[in-house]
Parts: sequence; C-alpha cells; structure tokens
Amino acid sequence: MATLLAGASAARAQDITTLDRVQVTATRVPHDSADTPAAISVVAIEDEPRDTLGANVSEQLYAVPGVLARTRQNFAQDEQLSIRGFGTRASFGIRGVRLYVDGIPATMPDGQGQLSHFPLMDGERIEVLRGPFSALYGNAAGGVLQLFTVDGVSPRELQLEAAGGNDGNRRISARLRDARAGFDYVLGLNHFATDGARAHSRAERSLLDAKANLIWQGTRLALVANALWAPDAQDPLGLDRRQFETDPRQVSDAALRFDTRKSVTQRQLGTTLVHALGGGAQLSLLAYAGGRETTQYLAIPVATQANPLSGGGVIDLDAPYAGIDARWMHAGTPGGTPLEFVAGVGLDRQRQDRRGYDNFVGAQLGVRGALRLSQDDDVRAFDPYMQATWQPADAWTLMAGVRHSDIRFRSRDRYVTAGNPDDSGEVRYRATSPVAGIGWNPTPRWHWFAAWGRGFETPTFNELAYRSDGGSGPNFALQPARTHSIEAGVKFHGNDATSEFVLFRADTHDELTVATSSGGRTTFQNAGDARRRGAEWSARFPLAMRWRAEWAATWLDARFHDSFLACAATPCPVANVPVAAGARIPGVPRTHAYAALQWGGDRGWHVRADARHVGAVPVNNFDDERAPAYTAFGASAGYGVNSRDGDGRAFVALDNLFDRRYAGSVIVNEGNRRYYEPAAGRSISVGLEWRWRAARSGAP
Repeated sequence: MATLLAGASAARAQDITTLDRVQVTATRVPHDSADTPAAISVVAIEDEPRDTLGANVSEQLYAVPGVLARTRQNFAQDEQLSIRGFGTRASFGIRGVRLYVDGIPATMPDGQGQLSHFPLMDGERIEVLRGPFSALYGNAAGGVLQLFTVDGVSPRELQLEAAGGNDGNRRISARLRDARAGFDYVLGLNHFATDGARAHSRAERSLLDAKANLIWQGTRLALVANALWAPDAQDPLGLDRRQFETDPRQVSDAALRFDTRKSVTQRQLGTTLVHALGGGAQLSLLAYAGGRETTQYLAIPVATQANPLSGGGVIDLDAPYAGIDARWMHAGTPGGTPLEFVAGVGLDRQRQDRRGYDNFVGAQLGVRGALRLSQDDDVRAFDPYMQATWQPADAWTLMAGVRHSDIRFRSRDRYVTAGNPDDSGEVRYRATSPVAGIGWNPTPRWHWFAAWGRGFETPTFNELAYRSDGGSGPNFALQPARTHSIEAGVKFHGNDATSEFVLFRADTHDELTVATSSGGRTTFQNAGDARRRGAEWSARFPLAMRWRAEWAATWLDARFHDSFLACAATPCPVANVPVAAGARIPGVPRTHAYAALQWGGDRGWHVRADARHVGAVPVNNFDDERAPAYTAFGASAGYGVNSRDGDGRAFVALDNLFDRRYAGSVIVNEGNRRYYEPAAGRSISVGLEWRWRAARSGAP
C-alpha cells in the first residue's frame, strides 16, 4: 500500500492534464471504470499501439493483473487464457472465462470459447472484468474479456500495416473507415502466416471483419460480421521434460507420423439495436448467428482404435450457433438519488454435428479412414437477469444483480453397432448467481470497493464426452463447479496516472479436473473443494522527460482442498493414484508480473523496455513436476510521423532479449507427460504502418 501511495504522489507532482474518464460496459451499464465497485482493466489498442507482431491477443494483456495469457507457439491450438486461476484446465480452447467481441459471445453456452477470430487490427479497446461481478455473465464466468472494435470516422481513413520477423512470421492488414451523416462503417482484412518456431508448426490465418452503425432519432443499429479461414495448421504437440531440455524446437515423433493438423472455418453475423424509449428508459436487442467447422487429425495410436468404443483419431465437427439477448434499462433519480435498473433475458443455442474417423487407412497414417463416431449434440441456455445501481450519496455506490441460468445438454447417438450401443442422453443444469458490491469515493481520485458473488461452471461437451469408468456414452454424472468469491480493493485515478490494489478469494465446490487419460480419451471428474486466493497490484504513471512506467503483479495461491484419485501414467483406464489435499491446481503459477518503461510519444522517436516474470507452474494434479520459473526481457524502438494527409510509424522489436529457454505454456495433465510447449528464442520483429486521410470534400 505504501508503494501505491508513493506512485500516486509521484503522479501528482507532474504538471499534466487529467485524462478523460474511461467509460466501461463490463457491468452491462456504462460507468466510469474508476467508480465501479469491481476490478476492471481497460487496454487501449487504437490510441496506444504496441510494437508487436500483432498476431495474438496475449500481446495486449501482459499489463493486466490477475490475467495469464500465454502464446503457445502452436496455432493449431488456441491461446491459453486464465483469470485469477480460472481456465487453466483446458488443453485446447478456453474454459472458465467468458469472451465477447462487440457484445457478441465468443464463448458458447457450454462454456468453451475461442480467441482466434478476434479482429485485433480493428480493436479499439479490451475490457477485462475480474472477480464476483463476472457471474452476471452466466456459465463459466470466472472472468470476462471483451474486445470492442473502432467505429467509422470522417474524413475517410485507409490504413495499411505490414510486420514480419523470425521463423517466417509475417502479417499484412488493411482497414477502411468512413462516416457520413448518421452512418459509419469499418472494413478490415488481416492475413497472418508463420513457418513456426518449432518443427511441424506452420500455420496461416485470414480474417475478414466488418462493422456498420446507423443512427437516427434516438435509435442506434449496429451490424457486425466476420469470417475466419485457418487451413491445415500443423500441431507439433507438447514435449516431455527430457525433450524440452534437450532441444525445445523439436517436434513429437507422433506428430510427424500422423501429420497432426487442424483446419478451422468460421462465419458470424450479429446485430444490436438500441432504442431510447424516453423518460430515461432504453431498450437493447442483440441477435447473432454463426458456424464453426473444424477438422482435426490427432496422434491417437492405431492399436487403441481397435476398441469398439473408440471415436477414432480424426475429428470432423460442424458447430452452428445462435442467440438473442433482450434488455430493458432505466435511469432515474427517485427521491433525488441516481438509480439505474436493468432487466433482461438471454437465449443461446449451440449444436455440434460431430463425426469421428480412424486416422489411418491400412498402413497409411494421418488420413481419414472408417467412420467411428456420429452424434448430434445440442446445448440450450435460458438466462433471465436483472441488475441495479444506486447512489444514495455522492460518495457511495451500491450495485447488485442476479442471473438465473437453465442449461440443457442433449446428445443423440447416430453410430450404433453391436459393440457400440446407443449412448443418447441428456442432462440439465440450473443455477442462480447473485452478486453485490459497494463503492466509496472519499475524494474524486480515490475509490474503495468490495464485492461478493456466487457463480458456476458446467462441464463443456468435450468434457462430458467420455465416462471415467470406461463405459460407453457421455459422463452426464458430472456436476457443475459452484464458486463463492469476494474481493476488496482501492483504485487511484489522477493526473495521467492510475493504480489499483485488490485482495480476492474464491472457494469452489465440485472443482472440475482430469480423471483419466487413456487410448486417446480424456475424462473429467469433480474433485471436491478448491480455493483460489491472492492479490493484484497494477500502476501506470508518468515520469520526468517524457518517460512513463507501468507494471502489474499477481500473487495467487490455488489449491485443491480435498483429496481425490487421478491418473499418473498412460494407459490409465481407472484413476488410482491419490492426489493429496492441499495440492496446487495445475497451470497456475504462484506469481506473475510485468513491468515496462517507455519514452516518447506518437510523434518522433519512441523506445520501450519490458520484463515478464512467471513463477514455476505445476503441470499435473500431483504437482510432482513443474515448468521452471522464468523472466524474459524485451525492447523496441520506433519512429512516428504526422502529416496533413495522414500519419504512420515504423518499429523494430526484440523479444526474449537474452535468449532464455522456457516453457511459454503448459498442457496440464497431458497423459503422456508431454506437458511443455516451448517459447520462441530471441526473436526480432519489424513493422510499418501508414494511415491516409481523405480530404473532407471528397475521396482520398
């Protein structure tokens, strides 16, 4: 706390103008981030571009406390993202964290999300909500991450970007923004490709993004569309400890034999209508629909597919989804005190037409063979909610809300044989999630707050897929994890300076974790109680002579409180090794921190130096092996110019400056003990961008 005060005092000494208050929508109604009784971080993308390759969301999140975002150097799998220790159990996709782009869910009703279609080239800001108020977003809301894209501008702008670096990394982007009376639009196109930091890790992605806004007579209509193409991204798989220490750039032999790879195509369309009803009331309607097609070739051994219950080694998944959200809001001053009220309902549906095939034909591996699985999965979620914010006095804010979730999982087996019976079935989960918070502003710059909430997380369809007793059919006996969380903290917002310190604790009942891993099947179980507790501290302030500093630090103790059985090796048809009560939850480092020092601005020269530290990471439930702690340094320099017709910049950046060997991410509880995904060695990136502005009277 003393350092927090010292940083604030140093900021007061600077003769600069106070920043505009940052409006956030993380709690569903726009509020000043400084005055909201919840832990919220805002990352400015458009106004503060970073000297990075621009290929991963994780590049934008290092300075957000409580958030661990890790680039896997494996574009066949999504980035890893966890918030306060939630979301670390996933070996692919993102669990336990809700994701949104311009209000449209990137997390499906079953709780699994993806970052691959996030249009960073059009990003304006990222909002990260941590702690109890996340529960207002429903299932799997251990935290919430939202990307908001830019709107059109006048005069018209055309922006081109190009960046490249080691390992054949290259990215090109183009963006057009325009605005006319009551109408604006943005069109963006981004292509990224890499030869890979490891063998067998070549990948490419193309993303098309479009947004249009129409405003008339108190009504705003927004239309958002995007499409992603990511063909044949090679998957090098993880490495065991010996392989990682010997040569981190190598690839698993199984990856080469089966040519492990994944192709993804996604298309999505969404629209939002906001209409002012008068008298302080407003109606908001959101509707979206899309589809994601995935084909993945796995390294499942041929022998294990002899089991008549095997689903094969090739996944072919067609996943259409859709949803609506209707919300009524009212702001008034009953009794002379401000009161805002929100009531709404969300309906979401996700289908999965899943097919499985052998990954061999005769002696040829890595090809599509005989059909082994065919099932139609369906998830439907119905979520009514309401929320109120009241200011009984100028210095006090009270906020409370509740959400009720009713989620139904249904599976219809379309592949029934003599050795593979009909495994159709369904399960229904219900939960009510209340939250409450209080904020106190003793002065305009200081805000003290506390919050409490109760949330839950269902297993995803992938985690329900197999029973841990070896029998056929989904594991509908799995229960959702239920969490009670509290937090208390203090925020400072002053002259171009911000700081935040938060203490938190989350107690989970029926924690979800891996039970068995054998024959290409990973099963899950409820592991009793678990606890996550910690502290977050972040600060950002100016120094003398155009210097600025920022840092974020997190201490997090995440442990299982009950003992349970798990698998220690492969094959493991039945969990049979005790995990002791008090074992650390895998994938969660006890400490992680980031610090940066920057000089200059958007004109002329600028330089930046940063450091990232991550403590040792347990890689399995037994905590008998850990990815070593590391500290990696980076530096960059660039030059920006502004002219009458436009502006631009060029930069060069060095990452992992001292060529440190470390695991950038881990695959928790990997059955073959291939836990490690090595980070890239010392690497260089260069980039160039230019933005043309049209004359106000015509085209560029």
